[in-house]
Amino acid sequence: MGTLGLIGSAADGVEKIRPALIEPAIARGWQVAVTLTPTAGTWLQANGELQRIEDVTGLPCRTTPRLPTEDKPHPPIDCYLVCPATANTVAKLALGLADNQALTAACEVIGARTVPVIVVPKINTAHAGHPAWTSHVDALRSAGVLVLADDPLPAPGTEADRDLPWTKILDAVASVME
Repeated sequence: MGTLGLIGSAADGVEKIRPALIEPAIARGWQVAVTLTPTAGTWLQANGELQRIEDVTGLPCRTTPRLPTEDKPHPPIDCYLVCPATANTVAKLALGLADNQALTAACEVIGARTVPVIVVPKINTAHAGHPAWTSHVDALRSAGVLVLADDPLPAPGTEADRDLPWTKILDAVASVME
């Protein structure tokens, strides 16, 4: 069916990507290659999820760049899903700031416009109220990125009670993968 490149950043919900995204994606017939921001990688290493992700995908979970002499650890990607995406990750993607492996992969494909990209922000009203937020989302959308923003957004400090719309996210991926 294809390979989904899942990029996770350090937002609430990243600890659920294996049962909520990866395993259902594999059940749909997709291969899943996971890359995490350094902080998300640290979080998932600490709770044992990093190893479980590698076990279920059969691929290394990337958190750092490879050496030039090393083979690429992931197969070619048919669709990138950046989920969850912090406000910081969205801003960096919109500005083309590729300061870690996860952002490098996403920024390259956004610039090349050869592979569909879906971004799922995990933000609150304070993040969305920042004057730059709308321009970041608009910049990504103008580059062909599908941004799935929650409506309504939660107030700061209430995010732990809010789950991402996992089925909606998988359906969005299916719309470009199948």
